[in-house]
Amino acid sequence: METPDGRWGTGWSAGAPGPGESPRTQKRAALEKCKHYAAQLTPQSSWTMDDSASAASSMEVTDRLASLEQRVQMQEDEIQLLKSALADVVRRLNASEEQQAMLTRKGPTKARPMMAALPLRPTVNNGTVLPKKGSGTLPSPSGSRRDAPAPATKSTVKRTSSSEHVGPQGRKESAGDARGNRTRAGSTGSNSSGKKASESKLKEPVFNAEEGYVKMYLKGRPITMYMPKDLVDTYSLEAKAELPPKKLKLDWVYGYRGRDCRSNLYLLPTGETVYFIASVVVLYNVDEQLQRHYTGHTDDIKCLAVHPDKITIATGQVAGTSSDGKQLAPHVRIWDSVSLNTLHVLGTGFFDRALVCLAFAKSNGGSSLCVVDDSNDHVLSVWDWQREERLAEVKCSNESVFAADFHPTDANIIVTCGKSHLYFWTLERGTLVKKQGLFEKQEKPKFVLCVTFSENGDAITGDSSGNILVWGKGTNRISHAIQGAHEGSIFALCMLRNGTLVSGGKDRRLVSWDGNYQQIQAIEVPELYGPVRTVAEGRGESVLIGTTRNYVLQGSLDGEFIPITQTHTDELWGLAIHPLKHHFLTCGHDKHVCLWDSVSHQPIWTKTMEDAVQSSGFHPSGAVVAIGTQTGRWLVLDTETKDLVTVHTDGNEQLSVMRFSPDGNFLAIGSHDNYIYIYAVAENGKKYSRVGKCSGHSSFITHLDWSVDSQYLVSNSGDYEILYWIPSVCKQVVSVETTRDIPWATYTCTLGFHVFGLWPDGSDGTDINAVCRSHEGRLLVTGDDFGKVHLFAFPCSQFRAPSHIYGGHSSHVTNVTFLFDDSHLVSTGGKDMSIMQWRVV
Repeated sequence: METPDGRWGTGWSAGAPGPGESPRTQKRAALEKCKHYAAQLTPQSSWTMDDSASAASSMEVTDRLASLEQRVQMQEDEIQLLKSALADVVRRLNASEEQQAMLTRKGPTKARPMMAALPLRPTVNNGTVLPKKGSGTLPSPSGSRRDAPAPATKSTVKRTSSSEHVGPQGRKESAGDARGNRTRAGSTGSNSSGKKASESKLKEPVFNAEEGYVKMYLKGRPITMYMPKDLVDTYSLEAKAELPPKKLKLDWVYGYRGRDCRSNLYLLPTGETVYFIASVVVLYNVDEQLQRHYTGHTDDIKCLAVHPDKITIATGQVAGTSSDGKQLAPHVRIWDSVSLNTLHVLGTGFFDRALVCLAFAKSNGGSSLCVVDDSNDHVLSVWDWQREERLAEVKCSNESVFAADFHPTDANIIVTCGKSHLYFWTLERGTLVKKQGLFEKQEKPKFVLCVTFSENGDAITGDSSGNILVWGKGTNRISHAIQGAHEGSIFALCMLRNGTLVSGGKDRRLVSWDGNYQQIQAIEVPELYGPVRTVAEGRGESVLIGTTRNYVLQGSLDGEFIPITQTHTDELWGLAIHPLKHHFLTCGHDKHVCLWDSVSHQPIWTKTMEDAVQSSGFHPSGAVVAIGTQTGRWLVLDTETKDLVTVHTDGNEQLSVMRFSPDGNFLAIGSHDNYIYIYAVAENGKKYSRVGKCSGHSSFITHLDWSVDSQYLVSNSGDYEILYWIPSVCKQVVSVETTRDIPWATYTCTLGFHVFGLWPDGSDGTDINAVCRSHEGRLLVTGDDFGKVHLFAFPCSQFRAPSHIYGGHSSHVTNVTFLFDDSHLVSTGGKDMSIMQWRVV
């Protein structure tokens, strides 16, 4: 079998090519090796009884059955280990094949698709369903299956009217209504903004050859953009723009969604930790520092379940709205964790709002899947997922449901729990029959928050009163109670392979219990990481913890925990790139400022501010970074030590932009009070003296750029103005002849001749939150309100310029920027709080 270092027991390494062998030869050898091990797992060897079995004759019948169930489970574990080892071999061989292909080819290359994992089934390649034989249809080239047909079986559940709800989340407010709107723009975690393109038709742009300008319209308002003189004679509005010469590949995802999701952290036998954030499922191999990503979803993922084969994974997402106003239905995607191919899409048109719970059956080979949606009735449905057939459905509860799971030895029994309820469901001839958990003398808790099962089949629940209750197998009555196991709510229960029960809760304690429910030990997770949201078994003696502050921690029950991933805990807007190193800085409304290393993917330091933070910018030397808050206060921090250098206040509204001049002698600060504050900078960013403020905008400042020579400044505002300034004297420049040929050091303004082609049809002017030109000047990237990152060719001065479009975020993309050497791009999600790092290829 496989040893911890990923090598097979025979001495043959699965991770590297053998001398003189082709990857194809290695693959054949790997499969032969697996057959050899499968042959060794003969029924005789599995069923051989040891001496202790002879004592079973004196056992009670129930004990004998429990013993047999345990043996069956052990055999299944052996088979799963074999399957997982095979999956790991296939994954490693594919990786080595890709590496070899990359070395032999010249120029930019596309990685070959990974070989589909065994067993072979109809697949959907990250979103496109491959047709079954004889269907005669090809998958849609868009790569997303939007309207999968609903199952033939008609729903028998009449759902309660849900007219009071508008979409699963709040949507973005319209643009120029109030100054403060841009800050809170976006959904509460969904990539849709609810704005229909047809609502505000974009008038066609106009080119005036005499004056040398293009006039475009946003929300019916004309915006005049003068072009450089040398382009006037050759420019044509009808000319077609080219696609950019490069593409993006998702390289790393920072963060984990623990604040409001449960049971979403697992360790696969291949060594990968699987969890999700935004609309991406992350498979993170901590030992090898490698991430892979499943990107088949179109909106927020809310739940995740791993099949007993430890290869197949199910994930459920919320409903959403696409950028053209179409409703995207909530659904479950079942996919292969080796090939990352989608195998099945369930429930399109059946589920309402979102999916909150998922679980595979454990005793029937995992052929059943139970799902609870977020409709008013929280409908519980059971599916034969391989046939995409719904077997049963029932209204579960009109209160919140937090967990649902199959009994480990009976696929016809499901336990659900939530606000004011614990139900034991039995599936009988296509109908789910409910038995309510009887608390009897035990005080009924307000919330039953989690459920797991003991080795003998008892159900174990954790609740908001801090009690752990044991429910006898096959009954709805309490057989044992641990009163006050935790102070406050118990969010997570995990039964380890060795029979130890681990509980975690709001009190940040992690407690382990033996088979008689006696406490073995308890440790406290540091306050920095927050309460324990979910617990999963790790390798050997280790455990994995997900916290409500979006940390994933790794450690043991008697040792320290180290974070393996983390992110912000509130809306994220500020992003700045170090001018000389592969570092970037993020800051958000959670008052945290974090400097990251894009190579190690780890935080270098984190600092907590007194106010919510909105913006940031590095000094050209990289020695200091300026931080703008939502209260008008701004600070300068030493990049190495994170020490405070200086603090100032300008106005009492949020500071949207902090931008140093290229020569490092000035700092421009764009505020929501319509002013741009200018400071003279000395001593390598350590000393600041106010020059004045630029007054002239009639709305809040959104973006700023400096000229290459640091003599001029261009600004955009919330009402789509483009104004030019001489910052050293805080005077506005109105002469077109002066401004049209100025070379700009950066292009972050969303309005201007060189970038107007990025605006989509029907935009109201707030759809694009951030723009950035690459340092070498050939690429332009944008982040929009629909969770998309667009890559354009620069200059982008043709109407409706084409772009490569990338999903992953599930909220408005608040900021995008290239690293100093253009090797990577970083994007931040607002309400999804994720940071995504993209490789430029």
